[in-house]
Amino acid sequence: AVVVMVGMVPGTASAGPIKLTYANFPPAPTFPCVQMERWKKEVEKRTNGKVLVQTFPGGTLLGAKNMMDGIIAGQADIGCLCMAYQPGRFMITNATSLPLGIPNSLVGSLVLWDIYKKYQPKAFSKVKVLTMFTTAPSNIMSKIPIRTLEDIKGVNLRASGGAAQILKAWGANPVGMPMPSTPEALEKGVVKGLFSSLEVMKDFKFAELCKYVTMTDAVVYPFAVVMNLSRWNSLPRDVQQIFDELGTQQAAWTGVYMDNHVRKSMSWSKRKQGVKVIRLSKAEKARWNKLLEPIVNNWIASAESKGVPGKALVRDIKAFMRMYEGK
Repeated sequence: AVVVMVGMVPGTASAGPIKLTYANFPPAPTFPCVQMERWKKEVEKRTNGKVLVQTFPGGTLLGAKNMMDGIIAGQADIGCLCMAYQPGRFMITNATSLPLGIPNSLVGSLVLWDIYKKYQPKAFSKVKVLTMFTTAPSNIMSKIPIRTLEDIKGVNLRASGGAAQILKAWGANPVGMPMPSTPEALEKGVVKGLFSSLEVMKDFKFAELCKYVTMTDAVVYPFAVVMNLSRWNSLPRDVQQIFDELGTQQAAWTGVYMDNHVRKSMSWSKRKQGVKVIRLSKAEKARWNKLLEPIVNNWIASAESKGVPGKALVRDIKAFMRMYEGK
């Protein structure tokens, strides 16, 4: 009889697996979804199947704009969001998307995670943050060679969000449009190129249309993976521990994956599509960078006026970045 009683106690080994839903907004082959599938696999392995994660890519459960509020409301247990879509809401973590010269996704992801942990922004007080990561840096892909500021003047280039003000500072004409509409816009000559991270050269086959890449390494975009707080609190302590130890590892895994993906995309572009890479001379790069200083200074002033320590944030990002670069 005792044995029967033990079997009926809730929470014992006989209870079924913990099932979690994970929402994402971009299509399945994109890097935010690749990292999601990697995390799912690792969680299921480390918990020995105690936790099962059901993934929903492509906005099938929650879209980009309502991801955070959807998770808070419990429409999904876990969600991945791009903080650049709501710059006012995520001011502290969005500081990593300022043009500060973050060299790659690995450095960007680790710096972002450190900034989150140090500043514990209020914007995340209603969720459990599982990890954060960034895109690779944005560079110019174009149908015409761009070697100087004079070459970029008045050129129509596709850009989104904060990238638009960077292009404007350089004298280009930023054009907003979704990434899937960009190939047609390039073919029709509506835009002469785009400003984004370079994995799209292969993923969207932009290398077939844009034969020049100008390296600016201007800016990265931050993402966060968040979990519904009451769902998090309902997890057993050992599962919470596994999720916590995965935080930094997942940020680093995504950074390395992203950087490798960019490298593969660019080697394919050069080898198969004859794409030429233009690197700005030191003097020319200094001219480009000087034009971006007001963007950073204005952001700092605006942040400080809202009670956000903008100056300290920028100083920390630069210091953390130097450490991860081995400088």
